[in-house]
Amino acid sequence: MADAAALLAEIAAEFPGFRVVYKRNSPLSRAIDGALRALTLGRQREYLTRYHTVIGRTLYLPDAWASTSEIARVIVLRHERVHLHQFRRYGLLGMAALYLLPLFPVGLAWGRARLEWEAYRETLAATAELRGLAAAQSPALREEIVDRFVSGAYGWMWPFRRTVERWYDDVIRELEARTDPSSRRPPRRHRDSEEA
Repeated sequence: MADAAALLAEIAAEFPGFRVVYKRNSPLSRAIDGALRALTLGRQREYLTRYHTVIGRTLYLPDAWASTSEIARVIVLRHERVHLHQFRRYGLLGMAALYLLPLFPVGLAWGRARLEWEAYRETLAATAELRGLAAAQSPALREEIVDRFVSGAYGWMWPFRRTVERWYDDVIRELEARTDPSSRRPPRRHRDSEEA
């Protein structure tokens, strides 16, 4: 059973100092929103209203959190917990460098793509566990997640659509193998620099 409050308590116990802040109440979030609108030429207009963000040990929630279902909240929290682990592993400066620098902050952000691939892997695992494998296999979810990598939503962090699609399909194959080990197929190798 999905229980967002219990998961939040578990996260707070794992990460001392963890806190939750609504983006609308955060001057930092409003500043980031303005910067993202400028950097993406207006393509990222939903930072305050739709996207969840972890910085350090703080989870910043969008306006949409209030109307988010319990299962969706747990899926989001599992994704964001991955980012909390990344902040613990790399530190604030390390995460900032990975998220903003290699190679470019907008258009080809290898570090950000790697961090998000790790977190979205957990999104798909949580979706399969809580909503069923068919929900994780959904073409609509596939398109939504792939689009985040290749569109202005995340600043065109990895513009090679086929690479992201292959990553997604590999994660789904891994989830299928967990459900039915006899269906196991080897994952494809990624070539991050290819566009085809």
